[in-house]
Amino acid sequence: MKRRDFITLLGGAAAAWPLAARAQQSDRVRRIGMLVPNTADDPVYQTRITAFLQELAQLGWIDGRNVHIDIRWGAADADRIRKSAAELVALTPDAILANGSAALASLLQATRTIPIVFTAVGDPVGAGYVDSLARPGGNATGFLVFEYSIAAKWLELLKEIAPRVTRAAVLRESAIAAGPGQFGVIQAAASSLGVELRPIDTRAADEIERALTAFAQGSNGGLIVTGGSGQLFHRTLIVALAARHQLPAVYFARYFVTDGGLISYGPDFIDQSRSAARYVDRILKGEKPADLPVQAPTKVELVINLKTAKTLGIEVPPTLLARADEVIE
Repeated sequence: MKRRDFITLLGGAAAAWPLAARAQQSDRVRRIGMLVPNTADDPVYQTRITAFLQELAQLGWIDGRNVHIDIRWGAADADRIRKSAAELVALTPDAILANGSAALASLLQATRTIPIVFTAVGDPVGAGYVDSLARPGGNATGFLVFEYSIAAKWLELLKEIAPRVTRAAVLRESAIAAGPGQFGVIQAAASSLGVELRPIDTRAADEIERALTAFAQGSNGGLIVTGGSGQLFHRTLIVALAARHQLPAVYFARYFVTDGGLISYGPDFIDQSRSAARYVDRILKGEKPADLPVQAPTKVELVINLKTAKTLGIEVPPTLLARADEVIE
């Protein structure tokens, strides 16, 4: 879907939103920027943006009426993300939504005054984006993608669903603070579970393909895909490589599993998008990011693809199926 068609669709949907929400008026038309690290035709981010705008509308902020939305797309390219951040800041919006660490880092390089609400960021304190979770202190606040401890759970799930695994490739984005952080947690748990790790960066598609192909030459291998916009951008390739090389894989988000991946354990990103809209609403009404605490996910989903399990020759333990929030057959 083209960006113009996507925004037009959202605008047309406003007619269906509650009259009470549409009745809210502002003294002036506000401006909200959105920096998205992937491409405009990515259905994952279309869904997140739709949820964000729908929640804004429920709160009375209607795109084209009392608020104007500017969206920039980064296409998982660091230079393009930095350029897009500078473009948004030059528009002097009242608030900016940053999707992920790469977007947030570029925006904070461009401005320390315009309020920023972020989603899907792994370690905002460690990266220096905020002073603390309880008191962010600067011009940014938002929502953690997950606590680092979840990374150990990914390895545990990999061993539970595929006990034969003794080697695991770990796809990570080392350019963001959360990349090494997640890998460190997995590494700490690996020895007790008898698993040898191989970290692989997600900078480019050809690098991912070469590294995973080489890794798959060994036996008893598995795959862990940690959180990051690069991993999400390359998800079709990653899922295809896991299938081609018969690697049981655990992913950080359900989108991989709906695209054919084996199992995922991670937050509800749609819920985060709605929560971000509520923070933007509070900022537009006068509150400051410095006073709004960074929040952790309130819901974590376990999703299993039984069709993929069958293709891999895996019989999913009944106890694991019983814990699943969603089973794809």
